[in-house]
Amino acid sequence: MIIQYGQALSNYLYDVFVAKFDFWLAFGLVAQLFFTARFLVQWIASERAGNSVVPIAFWFCSMGGGLMTLVYGVVKREPVIILGQALATIIYVRNIMLIIKNRGRSSKTLGR
Repeated sequence: MIIQYGQALSNYLYDVFVAKFDFWLAFGLVAQLFFTARFLVQWIASERAGNSVVPIAFWFCSMGGGLMTLVYGVVKREPVIILGQALATIIYVRNIMLIIKNRGRSSKTLGR
């Protein structure tokens, strides 16, 4: 039985990542990697600062990855991705606007 599950999983992964591999799958994977990079950016900035911080690069990675994922969702006609990323992207853009607006004042976001 375990061998059957292993074969079924192998067949599924082959179908999803090899047999159906195209430009949009590659685009979606790059979008997800870009979006995920924001956590690495935030982690590195926090380690350097010695406390939890959210650098502006976090918001740019969020916006870029979110917009790319939104495009992927629109092309693939995935309503869950479209709704989630469309609403989240508004938040990312607004945070960037607030950071830029408050650049001269003391900000809780690192400008690096």
